[in-house]
Amino acid sequence: MTGELIELLKYRELLYVITYRDIRVRYKQTVMGFLWAILMPILIVMSGVVVRFAYAMVAHTHIKTEDIAGVAIKSVPWAFIVSSIRFATNCLYGNRDLVVKIYFPKEIFPVSAVLACLFDLLVAGTALVIFLIFMQVGVSLYLLWVPILMATIILLCLGIGMMVAAGSLFFRDVKYIVEVFLNYGIFFTPVFYDVRLFGKYAKFLLLNPIAPLLEGLSTCIVQHQGPDLYWFSYSLAFSVLAFVCGFSLFKHLEPAFAESI
Repeated sequence: MTGELIELLKYRELLYVITYRDIRVRYKQTVMGFLWAILMPILIVMSGVVVRFAYAMVAHTHIKTEDIAGVAIKSVPWAFIVSSIRFATNCLYGNRDLVVKIYFPKEIFPVSAVLACLFDLLVAGTALVIFLIFMQVGVSLYLLWVPILMATIILLCLGIGMMVAAGSLFFRDVKYIVEVFLNYGIFFTPVFYDVRLFGKYAKFLLLNPIAPLLEGLSTCIVQHQGPDLYWFSYSLAFSVLAFVCGFSLFKHLEPAFAESI
């Protein structure tokens, strides 16, 4: 696996070119331009506010500024996760001519799909920072956890992205299964809500490896506390395992890509 990663690094210029192409194509001839990068997070935040408001009505409580900020913070990486996996699923079939005719490490395609979505994340993240300043969310040393948590999310997306990219070539219904999980996964992931609302049952929600990472981001930025190290270690181990398994599976199936595409 080390040798294959080194080979991927040798083709880093091609990775840059394909990533730039994906970004350019995505924004070419669009009316809204960069606003598309923040549209999905905004819709998620609005949906989260509605859910929070409904809960406040039932529980006879008030919506706090911290609650809205928490939803906003978790919406941006969640949008990144959804778009990364969605684009990675179709990346090989969408580049079938290059897959068949030219030799290079084909994992460049799912990696470039994630990197292109990372550009959207940076745009949405900039808007999020402005929003948090407006909401008067303070600054603390716990913000140093943010790059670590985001790096773990990116690693998880790369692993899952390579799995679904390879699987979608051999089983056409993989992309439909992925869409179902992406569309309904938000209800099983603490984006609209905090896991602490579920009390002793929170641990079942935290078994979703994305949940501790999103909760960790909200905790570090809004509550100025460190993430739960136990659950962060769980998510980190899961992300590393997903990347190793995804990369190994991708390379194992790569020789058969041309025949199955």
